[in-house]
Amino acid sequence: MINIEQVDLTNKKAVNEFVQFQYDLYNGVPQFCPPFYADIKLMMDKKKHPFYERSDADFFVARQDGNIVGRIAAMENKPYNEYHQVKKAQFYLFDAVNDQEVANKLFERLFEWARQRGLKQVVGPKGFGAFDGYGIQTEGFEHHQMMIMMNYNFPYYVDLVENLGFETEVDFMSCYLPVESFIIPERVTQVAQKVIERGTFKVLNFKNKAEIRKIAPQIGKAYNDSFINNWEYYPLSEGEVEKLLKDLLSLINPKLIKLITHNDQIVGFLLGFPDITSALQRAKGRITPWGIIDILITMKTTKWISLNGAGVLPEYHGRGGNALMYYEMGKTLRDFGYVHGELTQVANTAVQMRQDMLKAGGQPYKNHRVYHKDI
Repeated sequence: MINIEQVDLTNKKAVNEFVQFQYDLYNGVPQFCPPFYADIKLMMDKKKHPFYERSDADFFVARQDGNIVGRIAAMENKPYNEYHQVKKAQFYLFDAVNDQEVANKLFERLFEWARQRGLKQVVGPKGFGAFDGYGIQTEGFEHHQMMIMMNYNFPYYVDLVENLGFETEVDFMSCYLPVESFIIPERVTQVAQKVIERGTFKVLNFKNKAEIRKIAPQIGKAYNDSFINNWEYYPLSEGEVEKLLKDLLSLINPKLIKLITHNDQIVGFLLGFPDITSALQRAKGRITPWGIIDILITMKTTKWISLNGAGVLPEYHGRGGNALMYYEMGKTLRDFGYVHGELTQVANTAVQMRQDMLKAGGQPYKNHRVYHKDI
């Protein structure tokens, strides 16, 4: 018999079991990149994670013969619902063995949770913050997960959710950028060079994290405002922006962060992250002194880079801002000696960016799908 239990978030053993299940399920899977235990536990801490300042979530596990065989997070993102005038629940941290009954019972409990709050639709996977990664992977299972900026799952997850009646909400394509053949079109390069010559647009580069911290609030505001027309957008709170910037600073090489300004106002950005997947895999979810040293070494030696966060404020599209962003993207890939690049999780609603990447030689190679279901 399969039983569904709500996780008592005041019980350390129950929280640890919820978190541990994913590590056990994917043990030995070479493509999987384990998140830090502390990061998942923070998502479950209603006193510390900024998500809970305005929203709510609960966590459930499925047990069979006393063993956990599945888990899920049920979420209500209230500012998202208010901004878009919808009544949606979200799910995240869904993992399960290949058993349809397990998935059915987990989601039935989630549907019940959502209905009790007057919510009419369930959407997901969609996490607690901007870098949590969207969707269930549907393509590219042979490729390694890009750090913890996306999810990795077994192919059977697609059947588990689609058999429940879930349908596609939005797809997030990740594009492989082979540096040797990734070429920004000459027309784009010319536009970028002209706007730089005019002097109204500029590119800010950084030597160290201290320089970034000085203008962190402006970066957060620009990040928030740049995605105002995107599917996933909602106005972030001050605490959510602060956490986003903290996560950003923990992973970056400052030289890979570039800001685009117009008359000295930040209007766009390009965020590059050295791929430290191999170091995270060796860390196995634990933060240790040796693990930190390994991460720092890998940041300097990796031949892969993730471009996860590229945007220009909507009012500067068509005025040279986008061209400058793509121009800097090409420079970043070439100037720092990377061999492989990934443009990580671009929504299918970002039609122009997808088209631009394909024209420049990018190759779609992973897809993550966010689903929805009326309840």
